[in-house]
This record gives sequence, structure tokens and C-alpha cells, in this order.
Amino acid sequence: MSFLSHLNPAPSFPSYTGPYKVGTTDVEIPAAELPSPSPTPDATLSTVSFRIFYPCETPTKTAKPVYWLPDPQQEYLGANLPFLRILSYTTIPVVPNAKLLQANTKTKRWPVMVFSHGLGGTKNAYSHLLGSLSSHGVVVIAADHRDGSAPLSLVRKAPGSKPRAVEYRSISHRQTPEVETARDDQLKIRLWELGLIHEALLKIDRGEPLMNTLAEKSLETMGDMAMFSSTLDVHTPGSISWSGHSFGAATVVQLVKSVFYSSSKGAPSSYKPLFHPSASSQIAHQITPISPISLLDLWCMPLLSKSTRWLNTQPLPCYAPDGPGGRNVVAILSEAFFKWGNNLDQTKRTISEDPSFDKPSVQKHAAPYVFYPVSSAHLSQSDFGILFPWLTRKAFKAEDPARTLRLNTRAILEVMRRNGVEVADTSAIDMEETTADGRVRGGQVGQVGQDWKILQKDGSVVGWVALELGDSKHTDEAANKETSQGADPMEAVVQGEVSKTTSN
Repeated sequence: MSFLSHLNPAPSFPSYTGPYKVGTTDVEIPAAELPSPSPTPDATLSTVSFRIFYPCETPTKTAKPVYWLPDPQQEYLGANLPFLRILSYTTIPVVPNAKLLQANTKTKRWPVMVFSHGLGGTKNAYSHLLGSLSSHGVVVIAADHRDGSAPLSLVRKAPGSKPRAVEYRSISHRQTPEVETARDDQLKIRLWELGLIHEALLKIDRGEPLMNTLAEKSLETMGDMAMFSSTLDVHTPGSISWSGHSFGAATVVQLVKSVFYSSSKGAPSSYKPLFHPSASSQIAHQITPISPISLLDLWCMPLLSKSTRWLNTQPLPCYAPDGPGGRNVVAILSEAFFKWGNNLDQTKRTISEDPSFDKPSVQKHAAPYVFYPVSSAHLSQSDFGILFPWLTRKAFKAEDPARTLRLNTRAILEVMRRNGVEVADTSAIDMEETTADGRVRGGQVGQVGQDWKILQKDGSVVGWVALELGDSKHTDEAANKETSQGADPMEAVVQGEVSKTTSN
């Protein structure tokens, strides 16, 4: 029997659970229109691309669908495995180019998050997580990295021009000098892109004209970006949240540290920064010890390059003397990454107050929040688990992908709330505070206030395991379980297990 016969003919997404409808728009801006905070690493990359998810007004008429596979679909289908043809009709529950909802925050501006995808990912690959955050009142910028980590990315110099393809780069996961150099090259591009995205956000909020090569011909200059003028909380230092998955999480760590320590006098001569903005740059003004950070399945190997090893021994900005400690940092692992003992140890070091030690010592500052949902795989934090639940269950013993993403969403939102970011309340349903007959436990109605349980370490949330940085119990437990230290799970899934299963 064919594997595809087990699947829904057209995989679909559940609705977002926040109180707001979600709009989206695609953006690609010529790099020449943006000041670069660091030297351009690749002259052939003439644009920067991203998708915006945002709270929108309820549409008055039926909008055209937004397909999960980006246009042009045939090119993307050719870059992916044949079984992804089943996704040709899968749509994202968003409204294209919908009118931005007026912010009801104290500043009348929406909080902003920038998200970096992992290996095999795209700007659409985390649409359910990012759309869920937007449905709670966050404008989320999903970067489209052109470093060869996506199955395919297209660079368009102008509206209507023939795009140039940036294809996937197959790089070994064994840590050799050649691999370190290749990953460093990818990180240079990723960091440069995030720097340009930040500059684009500043210009968009100021209402400055920018060409969007993805806009319709009549909207070539500002297009649908004009509605974001004076609506984004991107000018206050530390206001932008930074998030990423796997290689994207490593990118976020490298970004915030590269910016924060760009003026450090203590770096040795062996340190070769991959991103070196000046102290007077806008991004150096933005990234501060209070910047909220969420790291999903942090893949640490790209941070261990010899050329950037010094940076890896420096603590996250939150541990600066004027910082909040780890209160603005959440690391969410999958159970698969929890079982990867070496990466778990390195993750704990990376987010501790002293990464230079082999094992994190007792924290003097507040510790970051670290959790994993049981029965979750590396791809559970992307759209893949929802689109192919049978596959992830069979191959990786991953259960209930929709709940896994809800838990991720809840934790990210609650950390933002606790750090002064105004986002909508989590619903009683998402907080699992309803009885079997639909009533709210404790007599509460409608939306519940802060989601305090999601960050509790006492097991208040079923199947949501808290980890301590200095606790060897969990590390020993992980070491006793089966791991896959030889390959990145994202690539193993997409290129290995899936192709084997679909060919049977």
C-alpha cells in the first residue's frame, strides 16, 4: 500500500486560537535601498526577503487563498521531495494583504518578533506557530534565508523580472574545519539578512518608500507595506523579540551576541566576527540585555566554529550587570533534542550565565526557562507535524502536533508578557482549563489572564517537562536514551526517513 494513501488528500491547518484574525504579506526589498550594518557577504544577493504575519481586520469578503507552497509552485515542487505535491492545494489560514488592525496597546503600536528558520525551512515552514503568535497581537517577520539552507529561494531584482534560484547546499554535519567554514559562510549571510530586515522595519515604520519586488505592479513602491507606518514597536531599545528554530535558533544566538559584543576590547586575535555592526548602528541600539529571546531546538554545532569560539564563551546579553538574567529567555526543546545528549549539554552552556564552563554552575542570576513537550520530534515545531501527523507519529513517535505547537506558543507569549510586552491573553481552551462539557474550571469565563502555569516547573501542565541548567539528572537521562548525534534531525527527516517511507 502506498504511503500517500494514509494521508489526507489535502493536508490542512487548524484555525489560530488567538482573538485576532491574521493577515500576511510577502516582501522582497532591494538591498541597495537599505543601509547595511555589516559588510555584504555575498554580492549576488541583491535583495532581502521575508513574510509578515500580523493582526488584521476581519475581511468583509472572501479573500484569495495563500498557499503553503510559495509561488511559483512548480519550482518549489522540483526542489522538494515528490510527495510534497500533495501540498499544492494546502492553504494557510491567513488573509493576504488584509488591512492591519489598529493596535490596542498602550503605545498604539504592535510588538514585533523576527524569526529565523532552520535547515530545510522557508518563510512559510513555521506558519502555524507564527500565525498563532500573530493571532495574539504580535507582528511576526519570517525571514527567507538565501544561504542555501532552504530547499529553494528565489531572488528577484525587480517586479516581474526572472528570479534567480538559490538552491539547497548539502553540507556535512561532522565538525571539520571545512564544515565550520561552510557554516560560518551561511551564518554571515543569515546575520546580514537579519540586519537588513531590521533596517527595513525601521524604514517601513517611518513610512519611507521602499520597492517591494513581490508587490503587484501598481504597488511597486510601498505597496501593502504602507499600512505599517507608525504602527510597529521597533524603535524602543530592546523592544523587538528574536526567535528561531534549530539553525535559526543558532542564528539568533550569534546575532544578539555579535551585536552586543561588537565593541568588546577583550576579544582575542583568533576571533573573526561574522557580523560586525558599529556601536552607532541602529541594530546595536535595538539589541540590549532586555531583548526577549525564544530558542526552539537550538542546534549548537554552528556556534562552535574555531573562528567564533570566543564569542561562544560569552554569556547572552541578558546576563549583563543591568540585565534581567534569564527571565527574558525561553529555550524549548523537542523530546528528540532532549535525547541528544551532547547538544543538550551545549544548549545548557549556551544559555547559562557562564558558557565558558563545561557544565553550568549554580546561577547567580535568574535562570532562563527551559522545557520540552513529551512525544515531540524536531519537526514538531514546524508545520510538518500538522501537515503529516501520521508520518511523524510512525517515524518519530511524535504525538498531537497541534498541542505541541500550542505549548510552544503559550510559553513564548508568557515570557513576552512577563517582560512587559503587551500581547493578548491565552484562551481558557488553550490553557486546558475547560471541563469535558465545555465549561471553564473555577467559574472563569472568556479569556483568562496571564498563563502562569506554562512556566511552572512542577508539572502543572501535563506532558510539559521543565529542565534545570545545573541538573545532571536530565542530562544522564538523555544520555541513556537513543540519540542521533551524527546528523541534524531536520535533514534526517526530510532527506532520509520521508523518502524511504514514501518509496515503500
